[in-house]
Amino acid sequence: MLLKSLQILKSKGYEVYMEPFRLNIVGYRSRFVRSNQFDDEIHVFYTNDQEKWVYHIFKATTDPGQYWLENPIHPQGTAFLQKGQYKNAYSLGKHRGVYPALIQTAPVTIIRNYERKGLFKWFESGVKDTGRFGINIHRARKHGTTKVIDDFSAGCLVFANAEDFNRFMSISGEHQNRYGNSFTVTLVDFRDERRRRLSHVAWGSVIAVGGLLAIHRLN
Repeated sequence: MLLKSLQILKSKGYEVYMEPFRLNIVGYRSRFVRSNQFDDEIHVFYTNDQEKWVYHIFKATTDPGQYWLENPIHPQGTAFLQKGQYKNAYSLGKHRGVYPALIQTAPVTIIRNYERKGLFKWFESGVKDTGRFGINIHRARKHGTTKVIDDFSAGCLVFANAEDFNRFMSISGEHQNRYGNSFTVTLVDFRDERRRRLSHVAWGSVIAVGGLLAIHRLN
C-alpha cells in the first residue's frame, strides 16, 4: 500500500514528507456511494529514525453523516471536503473546545449541495467555497468502535475506533515535537484513481490495437 500511496501522491504533484516522524496524512474516500457508513480510510505514513517506513490504515469517514444531510446547518447544504492537498492547514487543538484533535487552522475547499440525500454520486457537484469551516479530524465515540456516522460528522474526517484515534494523536504529538504544530492533510477519491487506471488501460489497448493494425498492413 505504501508504494501505491506514494505513486498516487507523486502523480498528482502532491508533497510527500520523508523526514523521520513527519506525517503524511491521507484520507481515501471509498468507491462506495451510500451515506452513514465508516467506509473510508485515513492512511498515516512516515519514516522512523532508522529510515524505515511505518504505515497505518485507520477506518474512518470523509463524508458527513445522514443526520446532517437531513438537517444541514448551512442553507446551501452540508459540507463535503473537496479532494486535494491542504498544506499546513491543520494543527493540534481541541475539537469544539472539548477534546484534543487535529483541527483546521487554514482555508480548505468544501462543496455544498442541498439536494444530497443518502447517495453520493458526484462529489464535485454543488457550490464550492474556500475558508475556515471547522473541517477537523477527530473521533466518534470516546470508547470502542462506532458503526454508524449519524451526527458524528458534519463534514469532518472522523475515526470510527477510539483506540485508532488515540494512536493517531500520539504520533501526531511526535510530529509536533519535531516540526511544530502544522500538519498537511490530503484527500484522495478512490473512484478517481479507478477511472484513471481504466483510462490508462483503455489507451494502452487502443495503442496495442493500433500497433497490430500497422503490423498487419505492413505484412
